[in-house]
Amino acid sequence: MKIKSFLFVLIFALTPAMWPQDKPGQAPGGPGSGNEMRAEHRQQMMQMHKQEMEAVRADIEKMKSSLAQMKANLLTIKDTKELSRWRDNVDMWETVVTHMDRMQKNMESMGLGMMQGHGMGGQPPTPPTEKKPE
Repeated sequence: MKIKSFLFVLIFALTPAMWPQDKPGQAPGGPGSGNEMRAEHRQQMMQMHKQEMEAVRADIEKMKSSLAQMKANLLTIKDTKELSRWRDNVDMWETVVTHMDRMQKNMESMGLGMMQGHGMGGQPPTPPTEKKPE
């Protein structure tokens, strides 16, 4: 009987401590300050994502340019063994550049979802359930 009473009191004592966890997004700074902080953070993340995507795009363009130069150099190689090595090298780099290009496009499409407020997976967030005054 004492254990049941203790558990009963413990449940009621801990219930108020759990209430703040039920309402995420309300910071103690006042109404809306949590939303403002999230909006600022989201804006910073979008800016970082944009800069990173620009850097990746520039790197891929440099790689494509180098790859085109390597392909052009193939025409000047006369030694068959050396030509074979260069072709293998060009094939490998072509695979890498193609992969990087595909990954960059995937990252951009994910970023588009983030910029629209849909998160990494591109799924829209669940709308808050607010009662409208009538």
